[in-house]
Amino acid sequence: MYLVDANILIEAKNRYYAFDIAPGFWEWLDRAHRQGVTCSIDSVRDELLRGDDELTGWAAAHRDFFRPLDQRTTTHFGALTAWVTAQGYRPSAINAFTGKDADFQLIAFAVEHGFTVATHERPKPNARKRVLIPDVCVAMGVPTVDTFDMMRATGASLHLALAPFDDGALVAPTLPGLE
Repeated sequence: MYLVDANILIEAKNRYYAFDIAPGFWEWLDRAHRQGVTCSIDSVRDELLRGDDELTGWAAAHRDFFRPLDQRTTTHFGALTAWVTAQGYRPSAINAFTGKDADFQLIAFAVEHGFTVATHERPKPNARKRVLIPDVCVAMGVPTVDTFDMMRATGASLHLALAPFDDGALVAPTLPGLE
């Protein structure tokens, strides 16, 4: 199962899978969730609900995509805190991460349930100002992937639909040099 970080959804909405140009991504995400392949957690949903855009609406409408923390997940909080504290991060980074940060809860959930974390963060083992998901995941034995690796691993394939033009005719999209 892929546990989706907020930045996967935010980046998709803001860039290459915007709701208006790539609805297939969101349809795939819904289908993958229904098939038990993707999900996230309530604290990620809470982050998204603080916005005021299409993603906020999507998060509100897809409540079942986001799972609540269970008691077993909380048993990993101590190990996460101990590891982060021992790495020499700045106190502000430790406090931000171990507070009500969704990343902390996301990793604990992944550890408990054996999930892979989908995130766009990249490891920076020498970082001290901010605790990054991939660095903690490596230490906790949790695999990480980005959007594209997750989609490839699940067999996702997005197809371009026919687009209407001014005269109402439907025209198949073309690629430069392949007409």
